Amino acid sequence: MIEMKFPSREIVERVRREYPTGTRVELIRMDDPQAPPTGTRGTVTGVDDTASIMVRWDNGNGLHVVYGEDECRKL
Repeated sequence: MIEMKFPSREIVERVRREYPTGTRVELIRMDDPQAPPTGTRGTVTGVDDTASIMVRWDNGNGLHVVYGEDECRKL
């Protein structure tokens, strides 16, 4: 069985401060077959309890940027 490691509360709060709702981001890397293309831009809609950044991508996609797996940058 795979054990899930969740980030600490401090990490979740840091990511929430760094990526507040409304922040514009650009996708650098996402390990998901449904991922939007690298370079796709979107708007942060929140950060969940696993520190994943919830993004409404400009192409209509709604996949989260998973903490520790995927990467985006602030614009």
